[in-house]
Amino acid sequence: MSADDVIAAWDKADPAAIHPTREIGEDAYRASGQNQAALLGTVLPDGCRVVDFGCGDGRVAIPLRELGYDVVAADASQAMLDRLAERDPGMPTVISVGTDLAAAIGKKADAVVSLAVLIHHDYESGEQIIEGLRAAVKANGLLVLDWPVSDAPTESGSWIGVTTWSRDQQDAVCARVGLKRLDVEGMPWPVFRAVKAGT
Repeated sequence: MSADDVIAAWDKADPAAIHPTREIGEDAYRASGQNQAALLGTVLPDGCRVVDFGCGDGRVAIPLRELGYDVVAADASQAMLDRLAERDPGMPTVISVGTDLAAAIGKKADAVVSLAVLIHHDYESGEQIIEGLRAAVKANGLLVLDWPVSDAPTESGSWIGVTTWSRDQQDAVCARVGLKRLDVEGMPWPVFRAVKAGT
């Protein structure tokens, strides 16, 4: 699946398909975003500039902003950004496919969060997106990525599927783009520090 295929599918998706908790109800959907924002708040420096890449309709971005973070919501889907703007018209937004995130936001961020993008892309697209996200973060900044590891990694064959990576694959990408994996207990997603490439 190319990045363009994933974007086209999300643009056409029913809002109910965005997250499993939407099947339960809108309150559960919003609560899941608040819970994830609270978890992120345990690793993100207070008040820092955070880009939520793949923000969708703001499920996590809006609660992060309510917690006092300087949030920029980024997504490749204008339809998703339009839905976010309906809920929070004052939220700064940028359209980005990830590879161009640094140019889209203009000023490097203290942190980039991407909780629902990498799982939908093949290895090549995923690696390009990670490189773009890394380029958008200041040196020593943080990246929190939904980037699942598996002993039997597989590439997703559909826009809503899940691509998993081996730890060796991830380590190779981290060394190439400049990410250091941090040991953070209680976090459901891996957390990385932006470092010089090759370290």
